[in-house]
Amino acid sequence: MTDKTTDPRLQDETWLQEARRRIEAVAHDAPTLGKIALEALVREHNPDLKGSAASAGRAGRQSGNVSELTAIAPLKPGGAERLRRIFDLTGGNMDGAQRVSTLHDMRFVFFDDDTRILFATTYDGDWDSYINDFATKIPDLMDLLFANVEGWPGIASPAVKDFIAGHQIDAAGWFVANPQVTVVDTRRHQRMEKALDAFLDALAERPPQDEATRRALDALTAALSQPESVDY
Repeated sequence: MTDKTTDPRLQDETWLQEARRRIEAVAHDAPTLGKIALEALVREHNPDLKGSAASAGRAGRQSGNVSELTAIAPLKPGGAERLRRIFDLTGGNMDGAQRVSTLHDMRFVFFDDDTRILFATTYDGDWDSYINDFATKIPDLMDLLFANVEGWPGIASPAVKDFIAGHQIDAAGWFVANPQVTVVDTRRHQRMEKALDAFLDALAERPPQDEATRRALDALTAALSQPESVDY
């Protein structure tokens, strides 16, 4: 396939033109509806939500500021049952994990008759920093959970990063709806929303007398109440 970095005729093509050229090269023999569906995956959307398909570092994929980690490992005998008791005891509440300020989510899935576990998580930043966060902020929780995995060396062990990377599988495809928004951003936006709601409620009780201020507040209220379309 021709690469525009080596062909001067392609230097001025847009990102979308390049994407379509690559689609044609890869899927030239695909049905027309298949090509249309493929183009729908790569069309340009809101530039504020632009992601990527880069490396997260040692392992995993990254889109914008958000990265993924997916690992599969064998469980010790009875490990799935012990983990279920832990999860049941907390009622699914793992709020303590919020101490890792880069953690979006994490999930545990048992399969192969409870002999293996899939651990998947989404986080901000690069792989090494994320593992360091787990090791320094929730080490006891990590060892409590992963002590049920065969060969777990302990979160404080120098071998733990090799262990995790050895069981991790990079995602073949990776999509993030808001790739530029970190966990810290989300929490800040939530605080701002509460403060703004309180501010507007206070103004509603005592409306400003200045006409320009009223118009500005009306415009702000209209913008905030505008529903967000899913199709950019």
